[in-house]
Amino acid sequence: MSNTRVFRKICALLVACVALASGGAPQSVLAEMTTTSIKSESNRQATEGTEETGNRAGADAQSADIGPSRQASEIARVLGFPITNSMVVTWIVALALIVFAQLSTRKMSLVPEGAQNFWEWLVESLHDFLEQIIGRHLVERTFWFFATIFIFILAANWAGLIPGVGTIGWGHQTAEGFRIDKPLLRGATADLNLTLAMALVFFACWFVWANQELGPLGCLKELFGPKGESAGFMRVVMTIMFFLVGCLNIISILFRPISLSFRLYGNTFAGENMLDTMAELFPGLGWLLPVPFYFMELLVGLVQATVFMLLTAVFVLLACLQNEEAPAAAQK
Repeated sequence: MSNTRVFRKICALLVACVALASGGAPQSVLAEMTTTSIKSESNRQATEGTEETGNRAGADAQSADIGPSRQASEIARVLGFPITNSMVVTWIVALALIVFAQLSTRKMSLVPEGAQNFWEWLVESLHDFLEQIIGRHLVERTFWFFATIFIFILAANWAGLIPGVGTIGWGHQTAEGFRIDKPLLRGATADLNLTLAMALVFFACWFVWANQELGPLGCLKELFGPKGESAGFMRVVMTIMFFLVGCLNIISILFRPISLSFRLYGNTFAGENMLDTMAELFPGLGWLLPVPFYFMELLVGLVQATVFMLLTAVFVLLACLQNEEAPAAAQK
């Protein structure tokens, strides 16, 4: 395996993810739906006109301001293009990884040391780990994607825990202290745009890899074709049953990008809320209480990067399983 080729593909995919993540549609729609529901709820409560309902509405409005916003905040606009705090962190992480990969492989030596040693250890460990799961044939074709996904998600998750991310920005003074309303920086994977972009990139790669391994007719046969041996009337019944199962598989495949994106986004956003809650639980100890949870979030960041990589790898393996069995049997 050529490390230089792997690094170039990693850089290309990072740029693709950042470009796709620059859109604001998913989060904007989510924010619009949330705002509409809050306004409709407020109008309903106003029409009731009771003092108890008004007090409850005020309490709900106050509690709604607590915790990080579900929408990435726009901090600048360049030529009409909105720049959000999550996008800035995404660009910083991607650029840092690209620069580190280029510098560590600029002068390759037979006896690696320093950054080259660390980078080669990371890449080779991921390669051996994935080879045990999806086989040598598939890992040689798809490793560049899975390595990129793991390294980028892990770096983005841990970058969101750096002091200052989410705690420096614009806000207002309250009785409990200064509250940040619009952070300058925010965790990259806490933005649904980025997680959905990575899931869509995988979906496109999965479609290409499946067609390369099985061909268009092979994919249709794998989805809708009857399995096993049958004849006569049972053959007709099994054909109908497997066609219906194939339709369910199509629905499952279409929902994979949604499940992948919301799983990563939900865990990262939940971690942000937990750290924010611990910091404000006792104002005098706001600097101490979140410390144990920071270590837990380090582990969660590693687990989520591994889960995203493994799920995408298993999806590819299931799609190419029929063609993967032949090389595996030949190697034995």
